[in-house]
Amino acid sequence: MASSLKLFSEESGVPKTLRIGSRLDKYRIVRRLGEGGFATVYAAHDTIEDRRVALKIPDSRYVSNPQSVDDLQREVRIMAMLNHPGILTLRDARFVEGHFVMVFPMGEETLLDRFSRRIARANAVDYALQMIDAVSYAHEHRVLHRDIKPENFILFPNQIVRLTDFGLARVQRTGKHVSASGTLGYMAPEQAMGHPDFRSDVFSLGLVLYRLFSGELPDYPFEAPLPGYQKLRRGLSSEFVALIRKAIDPSPKRRFRDAIAMQNAVRRIRFPLSDRSVTQTGRSETTSRISHRRVA
Repeated sequence: MASSLKLFSEESGVPKTLRIGSRLDKYRIVRRLGEGGFATVYAAHDTIEDRRVALKIPDSRYVSNPQSVDDLQREVRIMAMLNHPGILTLRDARFVEGHFVMVFPMGEETLLDRFSRRIARANAVDYALQMIDAVSYAHEHRVLHRDIKPENFILFPNQIVRLTDFGLARVQRTGKHVSASGTLGYMAPEQAMGHPDFRSDVFSLGLVLYRLFSGELPDYPFEAPLPGYQKLRRGLSSEFVALIRKAIDPSPKRRFRDAIAMQNAVRRIRFPLSDRSVTQTGRSETTSRISHRRVA
Protein backbone atom coordinates (compact mmCIF):
# COMPACT_ATOMS: atom_id res chain seq x y z
CA MET A 1 0.00 0.00 0.00
CA ALA A 2 2.91 2.35 0.64
CA SER A 3 3.98 2.15 -2.98
CA SER A 4 0.41 2.78 -4.16
CA LEU A 5 0.17 5.87 -1.96
CA LYS A 6 3.38 7.21 -3.49
CA LEU A 7 2.11 6.43 -6.98
CA PHE A 8 -1.17 8.25 -6.40
CA SER A 9 0.73 11.15 -4.86
CA GLU A 10 2.90 11.49 -7.92
CA GLU A 11 -0.08 11.33 -10.25
CA SER A 12 -2.39 13.54 -8.23
CA GLY A 13 -1.40 16.78 -9.98
CA VAL A 14 -1.66 20.32 -8.64
CA PRO A 15 -3.77 20.33 -5.45
CA LYS A 16 -7.10 22.07 -5.73
CA THR A 17 -7.42 25.26 -3.68
CA LEU A 18 -9.64 24.53 -0.69
CA ARG A 19 -12.30 27.07 0.22
CA ILE A 20 -15.42 26.94 2.33
CA GLY A 21 -18.21 25.76 0.05
CA SER A 22 -15.88 24.09 -2.46
CA ARG A 23 -16.17 20.41 -3.39
CA LEU A 24 -13.73 17.52 -3.17
CA ASP A 25 -15.37 14.72 -5.11
CA LYS A 26 -18.63 14.09 -3.21
CA TYR A 27 -17.61 16.13 -0.16
CA ARG A 28 -18.65 19.79 0.19
CA ILE A 29 -16.50 21.69 2.69
CA VAL A 30 -18.64 23.46 5.30
CA ARG A 31 -16.14 24.99 7.72
CA ARG A 32 -12.68 24.63 9.17
CA LEU A 33 -12.59 22.79 12.49
CA GLY A 34 -8.92 23.05 13.35
CA GLU A 35 -5.40 23.21 12.03
CA GLY A 36 -2.23 21.55 13.27
CA GLY A 37 1.35 21.41 12.14
CA PHE A 38 0.71 18.88 9.37
CA ALA A 39 -3.01 18.82 8.60
CA THR A 40 -6.25 20.77 8.61
CA VAL A 41 -9.57 19.28 9.69
CA TYR A 42 -12.77 20.40 7.98
CA ALA A 43 -16.43 19.78 8.63
CA ALA A 44 -17.97 18.60 5.37
CA HIS A 45 -21.17 17.24 3.89
CA ASP A 46 -21.21 13.94 2.04
CA THR A 47 -23.55 14.89 -0.81
CA ILE A 48 -24.13 11.27 -1.86
CA GLU A 49 -24.84 9.70 1.54
CA ASP A 50 -26.28 12.95 2.95
CA ARG A 51 -24.32 12.89 6.19
CA ARG A 52 -21.90 15.11 8.07
CA VAL A 53 -18.28 14.02 8.03
CA ALA A 54 -14.89 15.33 9.15
CA LEU A 55 -12.09 15.55 6.60
CA LYS A 56 -8.48 15.44 7.75
CA ILE A 57 -6.34 16.83 4.92
CA PRO A 58 -2.55 16.94 5.34
CA ASP A 59 -0.71 19.91 3.86
CA SER A 60 0.26 19.18 0.25
CA ARG A 61 3.92 19.92 1.05
CA TYR A 62 3.79 17.22 3.71
CA VAL A 63 2.33 14.68 1.28
CA SER A 64 5.06 15.38 -1.29
CA ASN A 65 7.74 14.15 1.13
CA PRO A 66 8.40 10.37 0.84
CA GLN A 67 8.94 9.98 4.59
CA SER A 68 5.69 11.82 5.26
CA VAL A 69 3.85 9.52 2.87
CA ASP A 70 5.17 6.58 4.88
CA ASP A 71 3.83 8.27 8.04
CA LEU A 72 0.41 8.70 6.42
CA GLN A 73 0.52 5.07 5.34
CA ARG A 74 1.23 4.05 8.92
CA GLU A 75 -1.60 6.17 10.33
CA VAL A 76 -4.10 4.80 7.82
CA ARG A 77 -3.13 1.19 8.46
CA ILE A 78 -3.22 1.60 12.24
CA MET A 79 -6.67 3.20 12.18
CA ALA A 80 -7.93 0.56 9.74
CA MET A 81 -6.87 -2.25 12.08
CA LEU A 82 -8.53 -0.80 15.19
CA ASN A 83 -12.20 -1.76 15.41
CA HIS A 84 -13.62 -0.48 18.67
CA PRO A 85 -16.61 1.76 19.54
CA GLY A 86 -14.31 4.04 21.54
CA ILE A 87 -11.95 4.68 18.60
CA LEU A 88 -12.98 6.96 15.74
CA THR A 89 -13.66 5.00 12.55
CA LEU A 90 -11.68 5.78 9.42
CA ARG A 91 -14.34 5.71 6.67
CA ASP A 92 -12.13 6.47 3.67
CA ALA A 93 -8.54 7.46 2.81
CA ARG A 94 -7.47 8.40 -0.71
CA PHE A 95 -6.19 11.15 -2.97
CA VAL A 96 -8.88 13.51 -4.24
CA GLU A 97 -7.99 16.32 -6.66
CA GLY A 98 -4.41 16.53 -5.45
CA HIS A 99 -5.21 16.21 -1.72
CA PHE A 100 -4.87 13.16 0.49
CA VAL A 101 -8.21 13.00 2.30
CA MET A 102 -9.03 10.99 5.42
CA VAL A 103 -12.76 10.79 6.18
CA PHE A 104 -14.22 10.32 9.66
CA PRO A 105 -17.66 10.49 11.31
CA MET A 106 -18.47 14.00 12.51
CA GLY A 107 -18.65 14.41 16.27
CA GLU A 108 -20.25 17.17 18.32
CA GLU A 109 -17.14 18.59 20.00
CA THR A 110 -13.82 17.63 21.52
CA LEU A 111 -13.34 16.83 25.17
CA LEU A 112 -11.32 20.05 25.40
CA ASP A 113 -14.38 21.98 24.18
CA ARG A 114 -16.52 20.15 26.74
CA PHE A 115 -14.19 21.27 29.53
CA SER A 116 -15.57 24.80 29.12
CA ARG A 117 -18.85 23.71 30.75
CA ARG A 118 -19.59 21.94 34.00
CA ILE A 119 -19.52 18.13 33.77
CA ALA A 120 -21.55 16.14 36.27
CA ARG A 121 -19.44 13.70 38.29
CA ALA A 122 -21.34 10.66 37.02
CA ASN A 123 -20.86 11.79 33.41
CA ALA A 124 -17.15 12.39 34.01
CA VAL A 125 -16.79 8.83 35.33
CA ASP A 126 -18.61 7.59 32.25
CA TYR A 127 -16.16 9.47 30.01
CA ALA A 128 -13.21 8.15 32.02
CA LEU A 129 -14.27 4.51 31.75
CA GLN A 130 -14.73 4.84 27.99
CA MET A 131 -11.35 6.52 27.51
CA ILE A 132 -9.52 3.89 29.54
CA ASP A 133 -11.30 1.17 27.56
CA ALA A 134 -10.30 2.69 24.20
CA VAL A 135 -6.63 3.12 25.10
CA SER A 136 -6.59 -0.39 26.59
CA TYR A 137 -7.87 -1.77 23.29
CA ALA A 138 -5.14 0.08 21.38
CA HIS A 139 -2.50 -1.30 23.75
CA GLU A 140 -3.88 -4.83 23.32
CA HIS A 141 -3.07 -4.40 19.63
CA ARG A 142 0.42 -3.10 20.48
CA VAL A 143 -0.48 0.41 19.30
CA LEU A 144 1.31 3.21 21.14
CA HIS A 145 -0.67 6.44 20.58
CA ARG A 146 1.91 9.00 21.80
CA ASP A 147 -0.46 11.99 21.68
CA ILE A 148 -3.27 11.40 24.16
CA LYS A 149 -4.84 14.74 25.09
CA PRO A 150 -8.35 16.24 25.42
CA GLU A 151 -8.35 17.49 21.81
CA ASN A 152 -8.01 13.91 20.58
CA PHE A 153 -11.14 12.63 22.29
CA ILE A 154 -14.27 13.40 20.25
CA LEU A 155 -17.72 13.46 21.83
CA PHE A 156 -20.76 12.05 20.07
CA PRO A 157 -24.45 11.94 21.06
CA ASN A 158 -25.48 9.80 24.03
CA GLN A 159 -22.27 10.43 25.97
CA ILE A 160 -20.09 8.48 23.54
CA VAL A 161 -16.36 9.34 23.55
CA ARG A 162 -13.98 8.27 20.78
CA LEU A 163 -10.19 8.48 20.57
CA THR A 164 -8.71 9.83 17.34
CA ASP A 165 -5.55 11.23 15.69
CA PHE A 166 -3.11 8.34 15.38
CA GLY A 167 -0.69 10.47 13.37
CA LEU A 168 2.12 9.87 15.89
CA ALA A 169 1.08 6.31 16.72
CA ARG A 170 3.36 3.33 16.25
CA VAL A 171 2.97 -0.41 16.52
CA GLN A 172 5.36 -0.92 19.42
CA ARG A 173 8.20 -3.38 19.02
CA THR A 174 10.30 -4.58 21.93
CA GLY A 175 13.35 -2.42 22.47
CA LYS A 176 12.53 -0.04 19.64
CA HIS A 177 12.73 3.68 20.44
CA VAL A 178 10.97 6.43 18.52
CA SER A 179 11.17 10.20 18.48
CA ALA A 180 10.20 12.54 21.31
CA SER A 181 7.13 13.81 19.43
CA GLY A 182 4.01 14.54 21.45
CA THR A 183 2.19 17.43 23.09
CA LEU A 184 3.84 19.42 25.86
CA GLY A 185 1.79 19.37 29.03
CA TYR A 186 0.61 15.80 28.46
CA MET A 187 3.89 14.16 27.44
CA ALA A 188 5.50 11.77 29.92
CA PRO A 189 9.05 12.70 31.00
CA GLU A 190 10.56 9.57 29.41
CA GLN A 191 8.71 10.32 26.16
CA ALA A 192 10.25 13.79 26.11
CA MET A 193 13.62 12.03 26.35
CA GLY A 194 12.82 9.93 23.28
CA HIS A 195 11.90 6.70 25.11
CA PRO A 196 8.10 6.38 25.02
CA ASP A 197 6.31 3.14 25.79
CA PHE A 198 2.85 2.10 26.93
CA ARG A 199 3.47 3.66 30.36
CA SER A 200 3.84 6.99 28.55
CA ASP A 201 0.31 6.71 27.17
CA VAL A 202 -0.88 5.84 30.69
CA PHE A 203 0.75 9.04 31.98
CA SER A 204 -0.93 11.17 29.30
CA LEU A 205 -4.30 9.51 29.90
CA GLY A 206 -3.90 10.03 33.64
CA LEU A 207 -3.34 13.75 33.10
CA VAL A 208 -6.47 13.94 30.92
CA LEU A 209 -8.43 12.26 33.73
CA TYR A 210 -6.88 14.57 36.32
CA ARG A 211 -8.00 17.61 34.33
CA LEU A 212 -11.43 16.05 33.71
CA PHE A 213 -12.11 15.78 37.45
CA SER A 214 -10.13 18.73 38.81
CA GLY A 215 -10.28 21.32 36.05
CA GLU A 216 -6.50 21.75 36.38
CA LEU A 217 -3.47 20.44 34.48
CA PRO A 218 -0.42 20.00 36.73
CA ASP A 219 2.89 21.21 35.31
CA TYR A 220 5.74 18.70 35.34
CA PRO A 221 7.81 18.39 37.49
CA PHE A 222 4.89 18.13 39.89
CA GLU A 223 5.01 19.95 43.20
CA ALA A 224 2.82 19.19 46.20
CA PRO A 225 0.08 20.02 46.63
CA LEU A 226 -1.06 19.34 43.08
CA PRO A 227 -3.29 22.12 41.70
CA GLY A 228 -6.97 21.31 42.00
CA TYR A 229 -6.29 18.23 44.12
CA GLN A 230 -9.09 18.94 46.57
CA LYS A 231 -11.53 19.38 43.70
CA LEU A 232 -10.24 16.12 42.17
CA ARG A 233 -11.09 14.26 45.37
CA ARG A 234 -14.53 15.82 45.69
CA GLY A 235 -17.10 13.10 45.12
CA LEU A 236 -14.60 10.47 43.93
CA SER A 237 -13.83 7.33 45.86
CA SER A 238 -10.36 7.12 47.36
CA GLU A 239 -9.65 4.10 45.12
CA PHE A 240 -10.43 6.07 41.97
CA VAL A 241 -8.29 9.00 43.11
CA ALA A 242 -5.43 6.58 43.83
CA LEU A 243 -5.78 5.12 40.34
CA ILE A 244 -5.35 8.56 38.76
CA ARG A 245 -2.41 9.37 41.02
CA LYS A 246 -0.71 6.10 40.06
CA ALA A 247 -1.23 6.81 36.35
CA ILE A 248 0.60 10.17 36.58
CA ASP A 249 3.45 9.02 38.78
CA PRO A 250 6.66 10.63 37.38
CA SER A 251 8.45 7.28 37.70
CA PRO A 252 7.37 4.90 34.89
CA LYS A 253 8.07 1.87 37.08
CA ARG A 254 5.41 3.01 39.58
CA ARG A 255 2.72 3.50 36.95
CA PHE A 256 0.48 0.90 35.35
CA ARG A 257 2.55 -1.00 32.79
CA ASP A 258 -0.09 -0.21 30.15
CA ALA A 259 -3.74 0.78 29.82
CA ILE A 260 -4.74 -2.89 30.01
CA ALA A 261 -3.44 -3.05 33.58
CA MET A 262 -5.10 0.32 34.26
CA GLN A 263 -8.42 -1.01 33.01
CA ASN A 264 -8.08 -4.15 35.12
CA ALA A 265 -7.50 -1.92 38.15
CA VAL A 266 -10.48 0.32 37.45
CA ARG A 267 -12.75 -2.71 37.06
CA ARG A 268 -11.90 -3.70 40.61
CA ILE A 269 -13.27 -0.36 41.85
CA ARG A 270 -16.91 -1.15 42.44
CA PHE A 271 -17.87 2.39 43.46
CA PRO A 272 -15.98 5.13 41.53
CA LEU A 273 -17.99 7.83 43.33
CA SER A 274 -17.88 8.28 47.08
CA ASP A 275 -21.68 8.45 47.30
CA ARG A 276 -21.87 5.05 45.53
CA SER A 277 -24.36 6.42 42.97
CA VAL A 278 -22.35 4.82 40.14
CA THR A 279 -21.20 1.21 40.30
CA GLN A 280 -19.10 -0.96 37.99
CA THR A 281 -21.87 -3.56 38.05
CA GLY A 282 -24.52 -0.98 37.20
CA ARG A 283 -22.83 1.51 34.93
CA SER A 284 -24.63 4.17 32.97
CA GLU A 285 -26.47 2.98 29.87
CA THR A 286 -23.75 4.44 27.62
CA THR A 287 -20.82 2.70 29.30
CA SER A 288 -22.69 -0.60 29.60
CA ARG A 289 -23.41 -0.49 25.88
CA ILE A 290 -19.73 0.24 25.12
CA SER A 291 -18.64 -2.76 27.20
CA HIS A 292 -21.22 -5.04 25.61
CA ARG A 293 -20.16 -4.07 22.08
CA ARG A 294 -16.51 -4.59 23.07
CA VAL A 295 -17.22 -8.20 24.10
CA ALA A 296 -19.31 -8.79 20.97
